[in-house]
Amino acid sequence: MPSVNATIDGVERELEAGTTGTDLFADRKDVVVMRVDGALWDLAREVPAGASVEAVPVSDPDGLMVLRHSTAHVLAQAVQQVNPDAKLGVGPPIENGFYYDFDVETPFTPEDLKKLEKAMQRIVKEGQLFVRREVTREEALAELAHEPFKCELLTHDTEGAEGASVEIGEGDITIYDNVRRGGERAWGDLCRGPHVPSTRVLQNGWSLMRSAAAYWKGSEKNPQLQRVYGTAWPTKEELVAYKERLAEAERRDHRKLGAEMDLFSFPDEIGSGLAVFHPKGGIVRMEMEEYSRRRHIEEGYEFVYTPHATKGKLFEVSGHLDWYKDGMYPAMHLDEERDADGNVTKQGQDYYLKPMNCPMHNLVFDSRGRSYRELPLRLFEFGTVYRYEKSGVVHGMTRARGFTQDDAHIYCTREQMKDELTKTLEFVLGLLKDYGLEDFYLELSTKNPEKFVGSDEVWEEATETLREVAVGSGLELVPDPGGAAFYGPKISVQTRDAIGRTWQMSTIQLDFNLPERFELEYTAPDGSRQRPVMIHRALFGSIERFFAILTEHYAGQFPVWLAPVQVRAIPVAEPFNDYLAEVCAKLKAEGVRVELDDSDERFPKKIRTASKEKVPFVLIAGGDDADANAVSFRYRDGSQDNQVPVDEAVRRIVEAVRTKAQV
Repeated sequence: MPSVNATIDGVERELEAGTTGTDLFADRKDVVVMRVDGALWDLAREVPAGASVEAVPVSDPDGLMVLRHSTAHVLAQAVQQVNPDAKLGVGPPIENGFYYDFDVETPFTPEDLKKLEKAMQRIVKEGQLFVRREVTREEALAELAHEPFKCELLTHDTEGAEGASVEIGEGDITIYDNVRRGGERAWGDLCRGPHVPSTRVLQNGWSLMRSAAAYWKGSEKNPQLQRVYGTAWPTKEELVAYKERLAEAERRDHRKLGAEMDLFSFPDEIGSGLAVFHPKGGIVRMEMEEYSRRRHIEEGYEFVYTPHATKGKLFEVSGHLDWYKDGMYPAMHLDEERDADGNVTKQGQDYYLKPMNCPMHNLVFDSRGRSYRELPLRLFEFGTVYRYEKSGVVHGMTRARGFTQDDAHIYCTREQMKDELTKTLEFVLGLLKDYGLEDFYLELSTKNPEKFVGSDEVWEEATETLREVAVGSGLELVPDPGGAAFYGPKISVQTRDAIGRTWQMSTIQLDFNLPERFELEYTAPDGSRQRPVMIHRALFGSIERFFAILTEHYAGQFPVWLAPVQVRAIPVAEPFNDYLAEVCAKLKAEGVRVELDDSDERFPKKIRTASKEKVPFVLIAGGDDADANAVSFRYRDGSQDNQVPVDEAVRRIVEAVRTKAQV
């Protein structure tokens, strides 16, 4: 019997010729695909001589991606079973699930999705095999002549086309057939693969979630299709857990809580992605900003303020009009003058709402001569910027069109930059912890080879310096290849919130390029003129986005120091209004935000209102409390502490505010 040598999970072995991944991993029920010389292959394929083969279990990110892609194929098969006239778009795996696009006469309804789930369940139960078949382009076009979108993928450039990479790309063209046990072909689809061996692998860990309109290839110039979203997990238990996380995320949605708690709104009269803070939301924002200001002063930052708009020339120098124009609001053409006959006597200029603060901070640095003795110079601004996000991308305050960055730019020497980066990262992490976030990891975004300025040598130096600082922090470091801004690499601080979701928080970017473009200089000790290094740093990212993240992290139950109303005083009956008013006066004298509810509502209704508004401390007083010069505490979890002396109650509350306690 002929044999071949191959390395299997790191061990060199002699195999019978024709051995497949299915043969190799027959005792591993969790293995859904294999990695052959770094590429993902179906288990049914033969192991080549000399190959390095690794088992890929469904728990591996690649294995989970394959599971989800296979579920998308089952969805497409079910759609064409129910509606044979449906035309197929693309169906890639995505984070937490998959989608598939279809050209159908009428949009899908929730009832349609239920019918599709039943059809999918039948396909899964049949245990159909996913069978790979290599074809020529001409064969594929002939076989898929009834599928116009598939044919377009075969005959047009698909670069940048949303989801197209799962269908076709470099290398062989393949069709995957779903084959029943008797060998009958049930269905097929153009696909690069790979797939799980059988639909039985999918079990009960998937569900269809919703449908929506989507443009073919993601472009509004193309036909509008109907997209069905689904989720898929290795087990039913993981599916249930995911749905519970979604439900909890919906309960914590900052847009929902913002309306319920009267924190902010998005008036149609102002426009999409532009938030208005109400008084209670304004208090939270003020506290966030004031604490940040104090900490920045302690860390040696100096405050600057810059305009919201500027002449376009500034963004030509910075490079934003070359690299970022699509994310900027259109120009305003101003300052043009004409005579009585309408002839232009003075040319106008284009002004832009600023998308970034850094070019203006460079002008502050360059406003006079600078000495090495002034460095590092740390300029800080709560600077409002404007970015033109597409309407489909805008999402509350987490993806807005106008927002205020807590923006800092640090100018230092090359010798100072590593220490300054280390201090900056330590400051960022410490301040985020003060706001109640604890679970962090770092992401290192490196050069996009298609979108950068400056030399490769400078980029390599900047990237390696950031890598050393990130590793030195002791936090997990995750690579983000090609994710850097055009002017330099960056470290992003990622945090996990109370329900395990990941948010990008602070960014720290090292930049040798903008100082060059703006010709920034300082006088070195030897009298020579040198370029400073520039560090870009946004700690919150933006006030609005950080506000939204904290709202969802705390589910609206802000720690007492941030809470818009820290204490609500509720008398058991009207005769105790004056008594509690005196207690409120003592708290106000200590700077506590306290309200007396002396309305005509019934006592139980007042308690429910305070609970709904998530007030940290509710002070209650009746006859026994007044006689004892005491109050009763009611906390957000419904527990109570009765007849606490007034002075002790004031001390407790003031201490909770001072220590930033979560109660």
